[in-house]
Amino acid sequence: MKKLFLILCVLLGMTAQAQKETKVLIKTNQGDITVKLYDDTPLHRDNFIKLVNEGWFTGSPFHRVIKDFMIQGGQNADGRVDPGYTIPAEIKSNHYHFKGALAAARMGDQVNPKKNSSGSQFYIVQGNVFTTQQLERFRDYYGKTFTKAMVDVYTTKGGTPHLDGDYTVFGEVVEGLEVVDKIAAVKTGYMDVPVEPVKIISAEIINK
Repeated sequence: MKKLFLILCVLLGMTAQAQKETKVLIKTNQGDITVKLYDDTPLHRDNFIKLVNEGWFTGSPFHRVIKDFMIQGGQNADGRVDPGYTIPAEIKSNHYHFKGALAAARMGDQVNPKKNSSGSQFYIVQGNVFTTQQLERFRDYYGKTFTKAMVDVYTTKGGTPHLDGDYTVFGEVVEGLEVVDKIAAVKTGYMDVPVEPVKIISAEIINK
């Protein structure tokens, strides 16, 4: 009986550990955004945690903002675009570009055929709500595949379905989607840079 109890404790502990996902609180001058990082994209998860712990994102801007599309950040406050390395793609069919998805930016296919991600550049999807007819056109034109669950999300919550399969989605917003909307609505100028800077004040792991 005692042995059985110990086995159950171990199994319960393993289950709790497997279900625990890393969350990051991103404080911006427009409000707070909390994201969770997916465990099945470990290279991107661990790199994001490393950058957070190193303070890479402290004071860095959202330097590219496109309403109804996405908000992009990740360059260092001192102007460095990235840390000087890339991350192998971890593109998973179960992770797609719904509103609130956290994904890694990258160089284009012409110079980056393996779709490796930037070492620090990320974006959060705002996107649009699409009709089933529009998704069918995306399917035919871009060769995308949408499950019923994906269609349900894209026709209600919205997103950017044309990016699916081309960029690594490694997390999602769990709190603060209204802040994403607020940032996406700011006035922008040349190269989609906000006229008034939108900055990350700090980023921290909140479930150590």
